[in-house]
Amino acid sequence: MTSIDDAYEFRRFLPSGTDVNQETRGWLQADARGFHAKRFTETSLARVSSGLVTDGQTLAGTYARSRQEASLPAEYPVATFASFPKTLNVGGGRMLPAHLISSVTVRPTHRRRGLLRRMMTDNLAVAAAEGFAIAALTASEATIYRRFGFGPAAWTRDIEVSTDARFRLLTVPRGSCDQIEARALTDIGPRVFARFHAGQTGSVDRHVGIWHHVSGIADSDGQEDRSVRAAAHYDDEGVIDGYVSYRVTGDLRTVKLLDFVAADDNAALGLWHYLASIDLTETVTWKQGRLDEPLSWALENPRLLQVRAVEDWLWLRILDPIAALEARPYSSTGRLILRIVDSLGHASGVFQLTVTDAGATVTRDDDASPDLDLDVWVLGSLYLGGADPLSLAAGGQLVEHSPGAVCTLRALLAPDVPVYGITPF
Repeated sequence: MTSIDDAYEFRRFLPSGTDVNQETRGWLQADARGFHAKRFTETSLARVSSGLVTDGQTLAGTYARSRQEASLPAEYPVATFASFPKTLNVGGGRMLPAHLISSVTVRPTHRRRGLLRRMMTDNLAVAAAEGFAIAALTASEATIYRRFGFGPAAWTRDIEVSTDARFRLLTVPRGSCDQIEARALTDIGPRVFARFHAGQTGSVDRHVGIWHHVSGIADSDGQEDRSVRAAAHYDDEGVIDGYVSYRVTGDLRTVKLLDFVAADDNAALGLWHYLASIDLTETVTWKQGRLDEPLSWALENPRLLQVRAVEDWLWLRILDPIAALEARPYSSTGRLILRIVDSLGHASGVFQLTVTDAGATVTRDDDASPDLDLDVWVLGSLYLGGADPLSLAAGGQLVEHSPGAVCTLRALLAPDVPVYGITPF
């Protein structure tokens, strides 16, 4: 019987930068195919490869050891995978280094052969060995990653806001807005996002490709997007504290947001006030709205904001329970013993979490009697405080052995601000 290693070669390598070599070129073209994007041009290949180097990405590819007549070139992997380090705001402005996973594709003709499992388990083992306490990803499909220990930890809402003559805010925001060149966001954007990231639990730091996209330098196919427009919000001192980038659709009635970043609530309301003033348009759509969108409370008519969908956004995978649980802040004091089940073994064990006014300490004691049983994916969902332990317990995913333990966990994990993130990766 042919083994997976007989049929495929598994490689990990670093991208080559602007002087794109054959290995990086093939990997990028295969990744584009996996997400149904257009074939990269030479210019876009160099730009994207350079960004991968800047972000410290490591690429992984699975290569078929044999190919059929006229099939894709041998340097195109049949499966792609990438990972890189960024920070995750775990609450109270505390930043935890996170191992981000991206560009996961498997060619349709090579599915159900264990390729994703092999790449994922190998990658998580490397991340754990490198000392990462947590891994993160965003998922195009919701049924894939729980088996590898990932749980949904943050959500967004796809919203549609009517900005016709009925749009009125109950409070006029301070400061002002002005239109800017979209390309200016490559400079302005990271500065504003840094302020957002520092104050927002659940935020993940951004990679270079995002700034190319939201500024119109490159669309999803790597081509310049000259339809992108942008505006900035200025505080009373003239400092930019928010921005928005967008396209106006062909019928000139709808503004489709590409990015919306505000350092504080006042800047966010100021940007909405601007969006409602764009001539000829009647609707603004935003696929990454907050679950607790403050605009609902700021509108004279809150029914102008309609929710089209709620989507899971950030998925987390705990690799080191001690480091992860000690890294985040807590909203109360208490003590719990958690028994974590992890089929991959990284986080398995019984752990005592003790939270005092001085902070949290976690110790492992596999002989202790647990207050709660949970799978590692459940811990990922609970970690930031975005998921409610009571709901997970009601759904049979959190087993209570000590009366009141679920409520204790709920009090401990309550976030300082509602969990939210706007970094695609």
